[in-house]
Amino acid sequence: MRILIDTDVLLDVALAREPHLAASAGVLEWAESGGEAAVAWHSLTNCAYLLKGGRSFLRNLLQLVEVPETGTRDALLALDSPLADLEDAFQVAAALAWKADLIVTRNLSDYRKSPVVAISPADFLAKAAGG
Repeated sequence: MRILIDTDVLLDVALAREPHLAASAGVLEWAESGGEAAVAWHSLTNCAYLLKGGRSFLRNLLQLVEVPETGTRDALLALDSPLADLEDAFQVAAALAWKADLIVTRNLSDYRKSPVVAISPADFLAKAAGG
């Protein structure tokens, strides 16, 4: 199973945001244990901005996940997406480029029109555990 991890899940971990920390950290632990996970390129810059640098967090993150190669075609796909939030459309474009099975996010309502199924961190962990 290949997942793309949305920025909100990363920030839950980096900022220790309760009550979301345990499930979001569990997603990164799944990746650390060999699960196939990726983050969009722009998630790195979003985290860097919101974390006032966050180099250490990002360096550790990149030991666990891949960053899908994306380009002009993917950006145009995002711009033409039916998703209302453009940042989410770029997440979907990255997920499609990487052939992700799921997008792990807490913003499920933002991904209703996504061609890649969105799932919450807690539901993903249950699915990954076979539940």
